[in-house]
Amino acid sequence: MQTQVRHDPSDKDRLFMSSYTFVGSGIASLAGAVILLRDGDVAGKDITILEESHQTGGAFDAHGTAEDGYFMSGSRMFEAMYQCTFDLLDGIPSATDPTISVTEETNRAAKKWPWDNKVRLVNRDGSVPDAHSMRFNEHDRINLVTLIGEPESLLDDKRITDCFTPHFFETNFWMEWCTLFAFEPWHSAIEFRRYLRRFIHHFSTIDVQHDIYRTVYNQYDSMIVPLMTWLKDRGVQFRHGVRVEDLGFAAGSDAITVTSIATLTADGPAAIPVAPGDCVFVTNGSMTADKAFGSMTKAPGLDTTNHSGAWKLWEKLAEGRPAFGNPAAFNGNVEESSWISFTVTVKDPLFMELMERFSGSAAGTGGLITFKQSAWLLTLSIYHQPFFPGQPEGVAVWWGYGLFHDRPGDYVKKPLVECNGAEIMAEVLGHLRFSTPDSAAVLAASTCIPCAMPYITSQFMKRKMGDRPLVVPIGSTNLAFLGQYAEQPDDVVFTVEYSIRCAMTAVYTLLKLEKTPPPVYKGLHSPKVIVDAIRTLHR
Repeated sequence: MQTQVRHDPSDKDRLFMSSYTFVGSGIASLAGAVILLRDGDVAGKDITILEESHQTGGAFDAHGTAEDGYFMSGSRMFEAMYQCTFDLLDGIPSATDPTISVTEETNRAAKKWPWDNKVRLVNRDGSVPDAHSMRFNEHDRINLVTLIGEPESLLDDKRITDCFTPHFFETNFWMEWCTLFAFEPWHSAIEFRRYLRRFIHHFSTIDVQHDIYRTVYNQYDSMIVPLMTWLKDRGVQFRHGVRVEDLGFAAGSDAITVTSIATLTADGPAAIPVAPGDCVFVTNGSMTADKAFGSMTKAPGLDTTNHSGAWKLWEKLAEGRPAFGNPAAFNGNVEESSWISFTVTVKDPLFMELMERFSGSAAGTGGLITFKQSAWLLTLSIYHQPFFPGQPEGVAVWWGYGLFHDRPGDYVKKPLVECNGAEIMAEVLGHLRFSTPDSAAVLAASTCIPCAMPYITSQFMKRKMGDRPLVVPIGSTNLAFLGQYAEQPDDVVFTVEYSIRCAMTAVYTLLKLEKTPPPVYKGLHSPKVIVDAIRTLHR
């Protein structure tokens, strides 16, 4: 364990070289370090990444074994218009084939396993509705178009429910949209509007989910591992077991200048000086903070203690500093920001065979399957295999989640948050309606590891202008915020693209480089996209 982190003031190079410190080791920090090296001509030895836990990757946390079960908190979709993401990864060699980049590897995977969903929604009785029909009424159409065109400034502190009648939340469009992006009716109208505008080019294929990408393996192994390898090969320092408690600021000036970083390690407090010319990049808040994993026999429980360093640091920094945002808007209501995911390892090919028969799609090509009337609003994602490097032949991994964790299940009469892995499997198998012998065989061959995440959709909580700080606050000379809780106009949170765009913006701004991130894709500027979207509203 790294017990103390200090820059050596006697280092002669220190007189000529600045240092760059990242707080948190999620995708935003890794991207920022890459961009410093690639575009800022910074030496790797001058970059340090501080991490409270003993793992790198933040929300990218896929681990485990075939014997004990693989586990992860979440899984991410990609699409061709993630221009910052693919720009960044184009220079990072794949972990499985160093002769190609992660971008090329991902593009190849998209071509090899294209999504063409034949069973997007499933009714309570097991029948498959026509998911191509959106089932809008005229009020739904008017309200949707109105929201897309509404100025964001008029939506402060509004929920999605403030913008629609109850019928909208019964439409196929809502079911398909909310389970693809994890929206719930009480979430922010501002964020929903941004998603509608940002992904309007997916309106016409929302049922079949064409042009949705996935990485070759889980995103930890396909993205975080190659990024870590690339950075470490260039001398970037990773310091784990270091909790950042506060930042010190220069007094007597209107400028925002960090002068020190207060840390806590296993050996106690330690201070890191920040000299003129140094830069500090802080990931404020965390959507997977305080996550808890369960097992086949143990429910994960929902940790509401808010003890994560990412939230505590943001709360500390925001005290008396309005420019640093309002973390309470995001972490102040766990009941509305939490849900449960689960990762299933199955050691019998029967489940994958049954799912292919049920969905009409080979593993990894069918997209999401949602049981639209399930009490937990269950959604399943069946991956192409193997999903982990070294995963044995005959072992498969799939993933699912329930957006309503506080409601009793349809087959297991307990709230999802109180269920262990075996009970979650029983609920899923009840909805799949396999034969009793098949269900028993699948259950016997499965290890289901649930994960409770109190803040997983906290970035969607209703908010107003100013609740998220700017990536580089006005007046900042050396501090930038990164991640899902830093404000960037037009782009959408809960995406890897947002984190990487933050990193680019932060580095280019603080280093005063004459560069900007690739522009946010705007389908509303395309007549074809608009025509296709209008047709979708009327089908």
